[in-house]
Amino acid sequence: MTDTTSNAPGASKVTRWEYATIPLLVHATKQILDQWGADGWELVQVVPGPSGSENLVAYLKRPVA
Repeated sequence: MTDTTSNAPGASKVTRWEYATIPLLVHATKQILDQWGADGWELVQVVPGPSGSENLVAYLKRPVA
């Protein structure tokens, strides 16, 4: 997934992203997401974990420096 941003008329810059997939423990979801957010990660989506699991999986992204 890429994003384009314009810094000047007629010019565009492609933003490069890195991604992370992390398990979320139901009893510590806020703390886990706060820590990743403090490290510059943006939450993209949360989905159910593997079949039979009560945990969730979070997908995050951040621009590559």
